[in-house]
Amino acid sequence: DTGDTGDTGDTGDTGDTGDTGDTGDTGDTGARGWAPPPSDRSDRSDSSGGRVDTGAAPQYVGRMAQQFHTCKPGSEDLLSRELALYDIRAATPGDGVVFTAARDWSPPPDLCFPIMTVLDGREVTGSSVNALAGGLCDAFWECLQGARLESPWFLHMSSVLPEAVAGRMRTVHAEFLRRLRGKMSRLAKLASSDLPADEREVRGFAVYFTSCEQAVVGSRIHYWGQRRMRDRPEAPSRSFLKLEEAFAVLGRSPQSGETVIDLGAAPGGWSFSAAERGASVLAVDNGPLRGAALDHPRIRHVQDDAFRYRPADDRRCDWLLCDLIEDPNRVIEQILLPWLEAGWCRRFVVNLKVGKMDPIEMLRRLRGIDAMGLNRRCERFKIRELFHDREEITCMGQTA
Repeated sequence: DTGDTGDTGDTGDTGDTGDTGDTGDTGDTGARGWAPPPSDRSDRSDSSGGRVDTGAAPQYVGRMAQQFHTCKPGSEDLLSRELALYDIRAATPGDGVVFTAARDWSPPPDLCFPIMTVLDGREVTGSSVNALAGGLCDAFWECLQGARLESPWFLHMSSVLPEAVAGRMRTVHAEFLRRLRGKMSRLAKLASSDLPADEREVRGFAVYFTSCEQAVVGSRIHYWGQRRMRDRPEAPSRSFLKLEEAFAVLGRSPQSGETVIDLGAAPGGWSFSAAERGASVLAVDNGPLRGAALDHPRIRHVQDDAFRYRPADDRRCDWLLCDLIEDPNRVIEQILLPWLEAGWCRRFVVNLKVGKMDPIEMLRRLRGIDAMGLNRRCERFKIRELFHDREEITCMGQTA
């Protein structure tokens, strides 16, 4: 068992309003087929009587209610195919974004590939910073008209396109906030770019730049939980970040007094993550632990094979962790399913390497009603392509 692996390459949508990801094309890629009418150019008043200056340059705000879904660059087709499993047809995707136009649609119970789903998407275009910032002010007012924002609200601007678009995005973001501070100071003070603690629906304002002159925006946001995690230099491996992120998505992590079994633990990144939270960890691997996992007071290393190991006296643990470089079907059929059937764990996080197979077919099987279907076996079950996954998906859940 070789255990922890993973790449933390910068792949895009992260929750930091300045992070823009890796690659893409500066062309207008994101909102083909949208035909927005000219925006209402009249100034708008905030709740305290101020007026929003939308700028003199022409811009347009599309009012057609559509959805957009952000994702990691390179996962656009996978996201489109995943949506098709729920009979949701996607238009031609852009870079790091997929568009749908379903009527009266709310997100399925679980999706793997989106990072954010915005349900009331509309397009903003403008040939200058002022035009885009003015269009965002118009769209912000249109989206939130009638809503009372008396607590911090979520403001998120992102893109995966090159630095030219990233620079424009940062400048537009600053100008948008300047206008809000000038005319809607109370709301501006409540704006927060902090990502929600876990998966949830939030009210706010999400902006995704598809080019230097175009963005899609909306206020009804379903955040699926993925994020870039902060590394710790003492962690034995950077796959530590995958587990940290999985805990954030699940909204639950090991606590002091809980027991954890980590199958395929070496070099110990996942064991270290759980032990640092106060849990008692049994690290199972024929290979050695390294770094801060070695001689950690809350980690006990057992040299054994992950596929053969069984808990003593069928004792139930609080958490099963598993990150193996193995055929994912073997991991599911010989580790996860037997552990769930025997009741040996209350919660689990299992990483699957799907680089050599069709991830959508794997999703179909994991969520299906056949022998592998995990939905009916778990009280909570989530599958995600994490920010820190690379040709991987991560399953996590809680048994009934």
